Amino acid sequence: MDETRARDVLAAAGVLPGARLLALGENAVFAAGDLVVKVGRDAELLDRARRELDIAVWLAEAGVPAVRAAEPKARLVEGHPVTLWHRLPDAVRPAEPRDLAELLRVVHALPKPSFDLPPRELLGGVERWLRLAGDAIDPADAAYLRERRDGFAAAAAAVTPHLEPGPIHGDALPRNVHVGPDGPVLVDLETFSSDLREHDLVVMALSRDRYGVPAEAYAAFTSAYGWDVREWEGCSVLRGARETGSCAWVSQHAPTNPQALAEFERRVASLRDGDETVRWYSF
Repeated sequence: MDETRARDVLAAAGVLPGARLLALGENAVFAAGDLVVKVGRDAELLDRARRELDIAVWLAEAGVPAVRAAEPKARLVEGHPVTLWHRLPDAVRPAEPRDLAELLRVVHALPKPSFDLPPRELLGGVERWLRLAGDAIDPADAAYLRERRDGFAAAAAAVTPHLEPGPIHGDALPRNVHVGPDGPVLVDLETFSSDLREHDLVVMALSRDRYGVPAEAYAAFTSAYGWDVREWEGCSVLRGARETGSCAWVSQHAPTNPQALAEFERRVASLRDGDETVRWYSF
């Protein structure tokens, strides 16, 4: 799904013209007046969109600072799930790892909701992303990632957690935190899961190692949360699983974006070589 297709869906949904594109990934995200509108890539994401709305209501009832839904139900418009959200006030500063840590402490203290949260399937999207990549990527790279996915899925199922499992954000990055006038707020709730709390913490450990997050910012994150997941023997397993999924995620953009293809190939090569010093770049 490109921006043109997403705008066609917006028009069919009756969203005001002149919407501004904020992000284009699994969803196309637009600002439209006092709303933010998310358009899912395909109908396969409808159930996830519905669950994200349920999660928003649950977090609101629990008093967790998080984005709030503007409509209670997801729409399916021309084969694409569409959800509407209240637009947050402008940010007063960029979110930092410590802001994320403070929100994760709140989320990790929550009991399970009345509805079912899925496990965090870090590797569940690999097949779909590789399918979307199609012939744009080397078949040998796709086969390598499938083999790596299977190995890490088995290893992750066998780890012993340090923390009590329960609700997690699932994609715990500062980019999923908005710091407005009233403080940090969680956004992008679609990956909320019930699983190892360590999943949320490994994200920042990988960000330190692969994406250039400074050591002092990571130290502020662990200090605010109260624990460094790198002390846990299962860290390398969840880290490897997330690297695999993150690599496959980029592949879906390769057919239309040469920079995504180059990034995908850089990531695969670093995994094949076992070189953890290669810098990855966000998409």
